[in-house]
Amino acid sequence: MITQTQTVSLLLGCFITMGPLQEFGHAQQNGPAPDTESDSSGDWLQWGGTSHRNNTPSGSRIPVKWDIETGQNIKWSIKLGSQTYGTPVVSQGQIFVGTNNRHGFVERSADLDAGCLICFKESDGSFLWQHLSEKLATGRVHDIPEQGIISVPLVSGKRLWYVTNRGEVCCLDTDGFGDAENDGPFQSEPVAENSEADVIWKFSMMEELGVRPHNAFTCSVTCSETAVFVVTGNGVGADHQEIQAAAPDFIALNRDTGELLWKDSSVGEFTLHGSWSSPAYGVFGGQAQVLFPGGDGWLYSFEPAGNGAGESKVLWKFDCNPKQSSAPGYRGNRCEFLTTPVIYKERIYIAIGTDPENGTGPGCLWCIDPTIKHDESDVSATVAVDSHGKRLVRRFGQAVDPTAGEREMPNPDSAAVWKYTGFDFNGNGEIEKEETWKRTLAAASIKDDLLFAVNMEGYCVCLNAGTGVAQWSHDLWANSWHSQPLIVDGKVYLTDEDGEVEVFAAKSEKVKLGENHVDNSIYASAMVANNILYITDRSRLYAIVSEQ
Repeated sequence: MITQTQTVSLLLGCFITMGPLQEFGHAQQNGPAPDTESDSSGDWLQWGGTSHRNNTPSGSRIPVKWDIETGQNIKWSIKLGSQTYGTPVVSQGQIFVGTNNRHGFVERSADLDAGCLICFKESDGSFLWQHLSEKLATGRVHDIPEQGIISVPLVSGKRLWYVTNRGEVCCLDTDGFGDAENDGPFQSEPVAENSEADVIWKFSMMEELGVRPHNAFTCSVTCSETAVFVVTGNGVGADHQEIQAAAPDFIALNRDTGELLWKDSSVGEFTLHGSWSSPAYGVFGGQAQVLFPGGDGWLYSFEPAGNGAGESKVLWKFDCNPKQSSAPGYRGNRCEFLTTPVIYKERIYIAIGTDPENGTGPGCLWCIDPTIKHDESDVSATVAVDSHGKRLVRRFGQAVDPTAGEREMPNPDSAAVWKYTGFDFNGNGEIEKEETWKRTLAAASIKDDLLFAVNMEGYCVCLNAGTGVAQWSHDLWANSWHSQPLIVDGKVYLTDEDGEVEVFAAKSEKVKLGENHVDNSIYASAMVANNILYITDRSRLYAIVSEQ
């Protein structure tokens, strides 16, 4: 049941009033669906750790205090490039992280502006090898200078998959050329040396599918047992008006060969700006689903195997924006996604956001039941109808124009469980500006039915994951970008653009445990692997341990 705490959007005009509050679904208490790439060793194999994307690793004695000046609790730290947005992953004694080439780890390419996926040794942070991707010649419209690799890789066994700044989905050998072999069908590496990556296969989305991104490729892939899932990144041109190419929005590739299994163009001309999100994968009531956040602000669910004929099979779709929202970005309040769906107890949690250059603006965090319909239905909370109550054909931008007698009505097929747009934390009877939920770039994290989420303005909330009821909030007093909260060892770690790391107890009441800092802005999520806390700022990676 949606309670009064989730209806601030009615007061702020984020959603039109729909009459009495409705029951949007029933919380289930069964356990989470199986993780595709879970790892009992303590390694951390993809963004969010598993295909459920929930940043809640196992760990013990994770420190709440450290000091980069004195070295207290710092096991080691290593210099990266000058622009680092990706969270590291850890597998079999190796660490993989995306950055740019400003540090110049390999002499032959030290002067290039390029994206770098770098492999380090887990024990001491020593450099092992890198995969270098030169910047696209088309420049900022497709590949912003100095931005490097934004995506986070996926590792399984001795194979790694990731999306380069050139829109190439690459499969690499995690040993590089350290095994003295050039593995796989791809044999065109420029240099076959120990400091270089060994490419198994490569799929160029620009060459093979005609994809044209807006500013950057950012997708952090996930997988099923047989396929790798990718948000292609297709976006609008420099004029911010129309998509540059009629290319697929979502694809599935064979994990072993890179063969295109299926593609989907559901978003197409409805793309608002860019497609900068990443997929999730889970099994719900026996039905496997791959979840793609679209550049139109709709969340799509697909049959992971496709339709068997090279095309997608849509299971359901959900509009996460208000129907009255008009234009995209800074011109209005209709948003795409820059975050990833999170799966917890057979529920999906996702919030809308936009390019930070477009400002913060009102946002919405949704809890969605993925079991309602599997027949391509629109399972949004509401539907758009004309003055006669007839459903409107979907159109770009504003779905409902009240001046034409159009309105928003409850959807009988709704999969919405609850929505959160703010809460009266100070109890004065009003939802004030600072209490209003804003757009976000970061996914939520959930543990023991407590959800923690941070928006672009650095405002953190703790909610009951089953009901959406707010528990407490905290202002970081700094912007927060892609920094998904880390929940581990009974603690919550929050990071921000000022390079601060604040630690709270993972409880329904607010208890602050510590505050720390690093040398630069933090745009990546903190994570834990094998009882080591990793913090990545713009230019350095820190491995932090408890006092012995």
